[in-house]
Amino acid sequence: MKNLLLSTVLIIVPVGLFAAGYNFLTPAQIVQAAAPSLGDMAHFVVITTDVQGVAATGDLPAAKARITDLETAWDDAQSTLRPNNTLAWGNVDGAIDGALTALRAKAPDGTTVTATLAALQTALADPAVGTAGGPLQTVSGVATTDGNGRALPCEVMLDQFRTALSQATIAPRDRATIDTLQAKGTERCNADDDTRADDFFAQGIALMTH
Repeated sequence: MKNLLLSTVLIIVPVGLFAAGYNFLTPAQIVQAAAPSLGDMAHFVVITTDVQGVAATGDLPAAKARITDLETAWDDAQSTLRPNNTLAWGNVDGAIDGALTALRAKAPDGTTVTATLAALQTALADPAVGTAGGPLQTVSGVATTDGNGRALPCEVMLDQFRTALSQATIAPRDRATIDTLQAKGTERCNADDDTRADDFFAQGIALMTH
């Protein structure tokens, strides 16, 4: 659920560095996570209710247009809401993705749209449902998923990478590797591949901070 196209990082990758493909990644480790309340969902409930009302009339193109307002509002609030509870945020984010996918299908199905919007309202009413605090995946000791197993938004990981980069003292021997990890992570993030992007960013963060 991303409208933002990240700026492409142009780097000359050392010959042979990626000959092993994604085998560059280290095995994931497991840790545990828990989190508190997400926050006020009232604004998102109002928009979703509007979308449901429009969809109920059968005007799915209009409902599709209105749900863009929800997508924008949710993305704008991400930096505020997500730190409150990454698990609950992931639940609502997934429900929004489901509704967006249903309405933006080549031939939207009214029944599917109705069901996904209802599921979204349920998630908004109680974002914590399903946040049992399951295993949190990490790469090189850096978390890459929330406790529900959803990959963290790659933009979030990129922000963490840039913060680490701004604070790190990097050995000359590590500079090319870090630059390459940033380039590959950005490339996968531009392709909406959060999982692979997060893995690359996590490796870079670990190299700079561990």
